[in-house]
Formats: sequence, C-alpha cells, structure tokens
Amino acid sequence: MVLDQAGLLRSCQVEGHAHSGLPGDDIVCAAVSVLTRTLLGVLSQREDIRVRGSIPERGHFSMEAEYSPQGREYLSAAGDFLLEGLHSVSAEYPDNCRLTIERRS
Repeated sequence: MVLDQAGLLRSCQVEGHAHSGLPGDDIVCAAVSVLTRTLLGVLSQREDIRVRGSIPERGHFSMEAEYSPQGREYLSAAGDFLLEGLHSVSAEYPDNCRLTIERRS
C-alpha cells in the first residue's frame, strides 16, 4: 500500500495467495479479496476520485487513485478503512498475510 505524505491512499497492490486453506476455502485470501475489491468498486463510483485498477488473475490486484480536492475526505476515509482491514488480517494471520506501507511524496 502506498500513501502520500498526507497519509492518503495512492495505490495498493496484492500479490500471491495466502495458503491458509484449500483453494476456494482460504479465509485470508477471501478477506483480502473482499476488502480490496470493495474499495475499488466504491471508489470507482465517485466522480471526484479517479481510480484505475485491475484484477488480472486470482491472487493479484492493483489500483491507483487520484483525487480532486472534493474527493480528499472520502479517499481518506476509504484508505483508513482498507488499512485497518488489511492490518487486522495481517495481525491475525501473520504467516499468511504481510502488509507493507510506503510513503511517497
């Protein structure tokens, strides 16, 4: 996950599989997938936030967000939600999910 200097979400990338369960029954993969896909869907509906994302195959997800001044507060809340959700999953399943946060200007 990449945050700008103000702490706003700029991009997110998910790679790989958690291997915490059988394919189709992996709770870690399911949690990360629901969090990231929901974020992409919600942000895509906003006119004040431009989001580019792709889900090229299972276990891979990427998105980038740009925002206008009007979209700043919404993007901040959405990023906080995603960060808390991914942090929770990685804290509960540290062997299966690693969260890396970068800050860029």
